[in-house]
Amino acid sequence: MAKVTRDETLANVASIVEATALPVSADLENGFSDSPETAAETVLLAAKTGLCGGSIEDATGHPEDPIYPFDLAVRRVRAAVKAARSLPIPFMLTARAENFLKGRPDMDDTIRRLVAFAEAGADVLFAPGIRTAEEISAVVKAVAPRPVNVIMGLAGSQLTLKDLGALGVRRVSLGSSLARAAYGAFLHAAEEVQQKGTFTFADDAVPYSTFNSILGK
Repeated sequence: MAKVTRDETLANVASIVEATALPVSADLENGFSDSPETAAETVLLAAKTGLCGGSIEDATGHPEDPIYPFDLAVRRVRAAVKAARSLPIPFMLTARAENFLKGRPDMDDTIRRLVAFAEAGADVLFAPGIRTAEEISAVVKAVAPRPVNVIMGLAGSQLTLKDLGALGVRRVSLGSSLARAAYGAFLHAAEEVQQKGTFTFADDAVPYSTFNSILGK
């Protein structure tokens, strides 16, 4: 986490906002600071780029102590929500509970955090890393009627969009999965050339004309 600085992140999202008429939301990490005040400041700066939403997570970025204590985590979300509500435009604040991504698959603590984040005013609740229908259903029911986001594209998950809708999920994100799929194809192709001296990867490659047509739009 935080391999990219806040300034770099905001510059990147500003370029995305400028390139599309669609609403844009961004991963704001942990607000790029431990303090609730800086998390709030990050939301205000994010909104200035034209973003209409962003997420604040409870991961510290420190491997030896990866998750913020419960009370601090809630105060950080509450501060971010207050900042979002102070804006002259709607800003959708997503609160993330990171236990499952950080090697702490504690469902009880995850739900406790998400419920507290909802009570603090978060618009969307998100526990990246939960995978099963039972886990997802438990989160949806715990924070209802607040909407729940689920990340897909993780290895091993067999749930479909239809399945997720039936469970009550309101938003689905893909995280880095599309980028990893693209880079994975690139790496497999490069390995084939290097190790075998063959080029069969091209048989499954998307035609150049297709990309020209897409980019031309």
